[in-house]
Amino acid sequence: MNVTVEITNDCEEHEVPNATQCENWITNSMPHIGSEDTNTTVNVSIRFVTSADSQALNSQYRQKNSATNVLSFPAEFPDELETLLEFRPLGDLALCPAVIEQEATDQGKKLEAHWAHLIIHGLFHLLGYDHRTKEEAQLMEELEIKALEKLGLPNPYLVG
Repeated sequence: MNVTVEITNDCEEHEVPNATQCENWITNSMPHIGSEDTNTTVNVSIRFVTSADSQALNSQYRQKNSATNVLSFPAEFPDELETLLEFRPLGDLALCPAVIEQEATDQGKKLEAHWAHLIIHGLFHLLGYDHRTKEEAQLMEELEIKALEKLGLPNPYLVG
């Protein structure tokens, strides 16, 4: 599995992960979801957004009037179109550095580990995983924990 990441940073005042870090986190997560096809290239677009933009997106798409850490927008391409592309677009992630930094501080987490967790969490949403039910949440958390373990990062659900 080859991964490409396109980054747009609307938050220059915050230190955010670079494309290489994001590609590493995503690449190391794919085997945990049965995606070991080495001939496939997938693409994820990541945008680092302001708190105001995060709040606007969260309000528009989730009817929640607050900024949030990560929002996922899966790509919706007809199968016929995907076969014409050189890569498989997975979708877009919108991450809010201000929220992520505050969460890491409040939860006693290392910032890089929290970034990795939220990129992976967003990736799994792009791939169709969700946490609306207890069973879905358990599966998604198990996959996230395994992916982070492979990267040498702690279980994010054991706060502090």
